[in-house]
Amino acid sequence: MSNALKKLAGQTALYGLSSIIGRTVNFLLLPILTSLLLAPEYGVITYLYAYTGFFNIIYLYGIETGYFRFAKKEGIGEDKAFSVSLSSLLVTTTFFTLLFVAFSPQIVQLVLHQDKSEYIILLALILATDTLSALPFARLRWKGKALPFALLKLSSIGLNIGLTIFFLKAIPQSVLPHDHAVYLVFKTWVPKDPVTAILLANLLANLFPFLFFWNVIKGFAFTLQKDIRKELIAYCIPLMWMGLAGMVNELIDRILLEYILPKNFYPGRSSLFAIGVYGACYKLSMFISLAVQSFRYAADPFFFSKATDKNAPELFAKVMTWFVISCLSLFLVVSVFLPYFGKLLGRPEYREGLYIVPYLLLANLFLGIYYNLSMWYKLTDKTIFGTYLSITGAIITILGNLLLIPVMGYFGSAITTLICYLSMTLLSWYFGQKYYPIPYQLLKITAYILFAIALVVISGFIQDYELVTDLALRSLVLVIYLITVYLFEIRKISVKLS
Repeated sequence: MSNALKKLAGQTALYGLSSIIGRTVNFLLLPILTSLLLAPEYGVITYLYAYTGFFNIIYLYGIETGYFRFAKKEGIGEDKAFSVSLSSLLVTTTFFTLLFVAFSPQIVQLVLHQDKSEYIILLALILATDTLSALPFARLRWKGKALPFALLKLSSIGLNIGLTIFFLKAIPQSVLPHDHAVYLVFKTWVPKDPVTAILLANLLANLFPFLFFWNVIKGFAFTLQKDIRKELIAYCIPLMWMGLAGMVNELIDRILLEYILPKNFYPGRSSLFAIGVYGACYKLSMFISLAVQSFRYAADPFFFSKATDKNAPELFAKVMTWFVISCLSLFLVVSVFLPYFGKLLGRPEYREGLYIVPYLLLANLFLGIYYNLSMWYKLTDKTIFGTYLSITGAIITILGNLLLIPVMGYFGSAITTLICYLSMTLLSWYFGQKYYPIPYQLLKITAYILFAIALVVISGFIQDYELVTDLALRSLVLVIYLITVYLFEIRKISVKLS
C-alpha cells in the first residue's frame, strides 16, 4: 500500500509540475495584468473566459474520462478507445467551431453589446485547440509518461505568458528605434486591443503542443465505430451535464455579477469593475485549485487501476486524509500571509476584495475533497449520480448568487461558492458510502479543517507590527500546524516502520 501511495505522490508531483510551476509563472502575469489593465478591462477578460468555461465542457463532453474507462474494457483496448474518442471529437469540434465563427457578430452583441466579433472567433479557435489536445495529453497520462506531459504543458504555458507580455507592450517600445525590425513587426501585427491581444496569445500557445503530438497519436485511425461510440457517448454524456453544472458552480457568479449587481453598489464603479476585482482575488485561491488539478491528473488512472485490489477502500481512505492535510497547508500559507500575497495585485483597487480569499480557498478545498469522493460513481458506472450532485450544486449556486449578490456584492458570490462545494461534498460522501463504502477518517479530517480555520482566525489578530515581527508571528502560526501534523501523522508512521 505504501508503494502505491508513493507512486501516486510521485506522479502527482510530475503532473503537477506543469500546473504548479507553469501556473505559478502564469500567476506572475497577475501583477502585470492588474498593473496594465484597469479593473473594468480585466473584467471583460474574466467575463469572456467565464463563458468559455461552459463551452469547453460542451466541446469535450466528458470524453477524457470515457477514454480512460473504455481503454480498460475487455474487447476494446486502449488503441481502439483512443481512435473512436478522438474521431468523435474531430467531428463535433469542427461543427461547433464553424457554428461560432458563422454567428460571431450576433453572439458578441448578445453577451457584450459590442462590435467585436473577433473575440468570439478567437475564443472558438481556443476552444477547438483545447479540445483536440485533450486526448493526446490524456494518452500520455494513461501511458504514465508524466515527464513529456509536464514539458509540453510547461512549454505551452510559457509561450502564452511570453506572447501576452509582448502583445500587451509590457516591454516599452521606447527602448527600440522606430525603424527597428522588431518594432515594425510589433506595430504592424500586434493587436492594439488588449482583449484581442490576450486571446491571440492564448490561441498561439495552444497550437504549440500539436507540433509534438505525432508520436503520441501513433496508431490512430479515424473511425466512428457505431457500437463502441454509442456506448462511449452514453457513458460520457452524464459527465458532460455534470461538468456543465460544475461550471455553473465555478463561473456563473462572474456572469450574474454583470446582470444583477445593483447600480452603484460599489459607489462610482461598474459591474465590470466588480468582476475584475473578484476575478483577480479569485486568482489568489488558485494555489489549492492547482494542487487539486495536479492530484486529479494522477488520481483518475490511479483509482481505476487500483479499484479491483482487495485493500482498495483502505488505500483510498489514506489518500483522502493526506490530500486534506496537504491542501490545508496551502490554505494556511495563503490565508495567514494574505497581506503579502495581496501585493501581487498591481493596482490598489484590486486589493479591495482580499477579504474574500480565505472563503474561496476553503471552497476549493471542499471541491478537491468532492473530486476525491467522486471516484465511487465513476468506478461503479453510476455517473448519473455525478450529474445529480452537480445539478444540486448548480441550483445552490444560482439561488445563492441571486439572493446574496444584491445585498453583499461579490462577497455573496464567495460565500455561495463555499456553501455549494461543502454541500456537494457531504452529499457525495453520503451516497458513496451506500454504493462503494470507504472507511474515511471523518473525525480526523474534520478536526484538521477546524484547527486550520481556527489558526487563520487567530492570524487575523496579527496587525500593526514591524515587518520582522509580523512575519515571525505569521510563520509561528504555520509552524504550529506543521508540528501538529508531525506529531499525529508523520511520527506515527515512523514509529510503525521502525
